[in-house]
Amino acid sequence: MFTQITKGIKVSVKTTFEGTFFKNYKMHYAFGYTITIENQSRDAVQLVARHWDIFDALKEMETVDGEGVVGKKPVLKPGKSHTYSSGCLLASPIGAMRGYYHMVNFSNTEEFEVDIPTFKFSAPFAIN
Repeated sequence: MFTQITKGIKVSVKTTFEGTFFKNYKMHYAFGYTITIENQSRDAVQLVARHWDIFDALKEMETVDGEGVVGKKPVLKPGKSHTYSSGCLLASPIGAMRGYYHMVNFSNTEEFEVDIPTFKFSAPFAIN
């Protein structure tokens, strides 16, 4: 598990290898990840956007920006958490992701970024 805390917001990531398949005459490697965002601060916050840098051993880095996470913009009261699962396809059996969440503090309307730790993907057969 990969974990990082920024401004009292703890982000934990667990990854899984989902399998391989052919798409457009090319082999793809499917990976899943489950992220838990825990508010350890004293203020309620809302996740409003996300930024991802996706690294694939066989391709250039890809950047993805968007609103919320899997269609939601969760509000996290102090001591509460939000967990969601998603995934990505890589051209290689080895890769990684990193990024940040754009959040708003409800107490002072401050906008801030919460780092998502770099987490790695590797198919079981790709590593000795």
